[in-house]
Amino acid sequence: MNTVPRHIAIIMDGNGRWAEKRHMPRTVGHAKGAAGVRDLVEFCAHKGVKYLTLFAFSTENWSRPEEEVSTLMGLFLQYLEKELKNLSQAGVRLQVIGDVTGFAQELQERIAEALKATAGNDGIVLTVAANYGGQWDIVQAVQRWHAEHKKADAGDITKTELAKYLSTSYMPDPDLLIRTGGEQRISNFLLWQVAYAELYFTDVLWPEFDSEQLAFALDWYQTRQRRFGQVES
Repeated sequence: MNTVPRHIAIIMDGNGRWAEKRHMPRTVGHAKGAAGVRDLVEFCAHKGVKYLTLFAFSTENWSRPEEEVSTLMGLFLQYLEKELKNLSQAGVRLQVIGDVTGFAQELQERIAEALKATAGNDGIVLTVAANYGGQWDIVQAVQRWHAEHKKADAGDITKTELAKYLSTSYMPDPDLLIRTGGEQRISNFLLWQVAYAELYFTDVLWPEFDSEQLAFALDWYQTRQRRFGQVES
C-alpha cells in the first residue's frame, strides 16, 4: 500500500512523564505537548491528510489531581484563543467531540466561537476530543437514535444507522491510530470507529513527537495491508 491515511487519530500520551523525567511539574509537560500541535496539523495538511483527531481530555481525566485538570482546561482555552486566527488563515476547520457541557461556561463559549469561525473552511478538519470517551459516544448515539425512533423495536437499529448518531458522523473512521508514550491500549478512545484502523504504538513521549516522528508512522502505515477481514488479494 502506498497511500496517505485520510484520517489520523492520536492519543497524546506522555506529557506528565516527560516533565517528571526533567524534574519539572507535570503541568509543564502538558504545556510543552500543546505547543507542538500546530506543526503537526500543518504537516498533516501538507501530506494530504484530510482529518486529524486528537485525544485531549478523556471522561476519566477528571480523576487526576485538581491542579493538573485545571491546567489542561486552561491550555485548551489558551489554544482556542491563540490559535484561532492561525487555524482560520490555514483553512483548518475545527471540530470538538465530547460532552462539552461539563466545562466551564467561558470554555464552552470559546469552543462555540471557534467552531463558528472555522465552519466555512475547506482545509484539514482538526477534531479535538475533549471530555470524550468511546463508551460515552456509543451510549449517547443509542440514546439519540431512540429519541428519534420511539416507536421502533430494538431490532430495527443497524450498524449503519447507529453510526449516523456517533459524534464523529461528519467524518470517515480513522485509518491510522497513533499512541505515543509507550502504552499499548486504546484507553476508551473512538472504540467504535477504530475497529479496522491500523494501530501504531511508539515509546516517544508526546512532547517529543514531532513531524519527523509522524513521518516514521506514515512510512510504517504504507507497509500495512488493510484487508478489513477479507483475505489478501
